[in-house]
Amino acid sequence: MKRIIVLGLMTLAVSNAAAQKTENSLKKAFKDKFYIGTAMSLPQINGTDVKSDQIITSQFSSIVAENCMKSMFLQPQEGKFFFDDADRFVAFGEKNNMFIIGHTLIWHSQLPKWFFVDKDGKNVSAEVLKQRMKNHINTVVSRYKGRVKGWDVVNEAIMEDGTYRKSKFYEILGEEFIPLAFQYAQEADPNAELYYNDYNEWFPEKVKTVINIVKNMKSRGIRVDGVGMQTHVGLDTPKLEEYEKAIVDYASAGVKVNVTEMEISALPSPWGTSANVSDTVEYQAKMNPYTKGLPQNVQKEWENRYLDFFRLFIKHEDKIRRVTMWGVTDNQSWKNDFPVKGRTDYPLLFDRNFKAKPVVEKIIQLTKEKK
Repeated sequence: MKRIIVLGLMTLAVSNAAAQKTENSLKKAFKDKFYIGTAMSLPQINGTDVKSDQIITSQFSSIVAENCMKSMFLQPQEGKFFFDDADRFVAFGEKNNMFIIGHTLIWHSQLPKWFFVDKDGKNVSAEVLKQRMKNHINTVVSRYKGRVKGWDVVNEAIMEDGTYRKSKFYEILGEEFIPLAFQYAQEADPNAELYYNDYNEWFPEKVKTVINIVKNMKSRGIRVDGVGMQTHVGLDTPKLEEYEKAIVDYASAGVKVNVTEMEISALPSPWGTSANVSDTVEYQAKMNPYTKGLPQNVQKEWENRYLDFFRLFIKHEDKIRRVTMWGVTDNQSWKNDFPVKGRTDYPLLFDRNFKAKPVVEKIIQLTKEKK
């Protein structure tokens, strides 16, 4: 009898621990504030990264595809679409009752080579490019109409000084390619949320140009619902005040702010650092200093940086639609290979052993603090 009672108590303890873990999930903590999301890689979408999938379903309320919905994968040849991975991604989100984001419809990068050229390899006319844009957007958005809830319609079209990126879209169509993309997406799914998405999104001149684009589209009856702040940040930049001003300014244009690709790198930035061949060994050591784990002081600094950002998100929760992490665990983060290949970075909320870092519980506790 005693053995049965002991086993019963053990089972109860395990159940209580599991319940507590579920109770303390990020998605539950932010349920009444904004969606909390993550990007999904192919192994996660295909179900081969089981441990990450368990984190995704237990912790997050929104998902975005890291790569498989970019145009080079969806339409590698003109008129020949490949939807297998994207279909699985959307099915995963539906099965787990998640807010599904499509990324990205129009982007100058990770785009098939045929998109801008004719059979002779020369730039296509404006009319041909418009038709190709419309066909791609209509085919993709219509396929997931009512299922994908929001789209990054145009990605990374503005430079830090506020000028337009000199992409082929801009070269052939000028500034009009952005309103056209939003118009085509709106026609394909009138109920999906439509976003403009960019990085270094706190630079003042970039903020001004994006706001002008948003206001211009709205004045023409073209719907834009949000601005995506990618939030690829480090320990030093941007200043929190700069970032907060950008949130407030974007929101003042009558759109929601979406934090779309967040991580915080703990490593030094190489920009402006010498990379001469003679300095290679020294440079590599300097750029990749924490191969065995973060020192306690750096760990604390990194953690405080995350908490500062999440305090800011909570402060402005009325302006924010979602906060999405760009990956689940440190081992899968693109920051291990950018801007320097082969580094060991620690930018995400879950470690290389699929364990929640202590900062996760601290972020959850922030949601319980009185303002």
